[in-house]
Amino acid sequence: MQCQAKVDSRGRITLPSEIRRLLTVQPGDKVLFENCNNGIRVRAVRTESPFAPYKGIGNPDIGPGAGRLSSAGHGNSVANEDGHL
Repeated sequence: MQCQAKVDSRGRITLPSEIRRLLTVQPGDKVLFENCNNGIRVRAVRTESPFAPYKGIGNPDIGPGAGRLSSAGHGNSVANEDGHL
């Protein structure tokens, strides 16, 4: 897919609607322009994981933000907020 955008006198561009839809960006959202080996990549900046609303679902014993892992075979490991050791 290819789309064009015109740069105005102040250096601004309007993202074509098809690109906005593919990136799932809304007015006020940010996009990141990254220099890659073969050109520039444009991607949406996400401040929150798209899975954040589902955090803790599926395991009733571990609520959101539970800091400790089960001690069964794991010692007394402590996880960070993201659940990583």
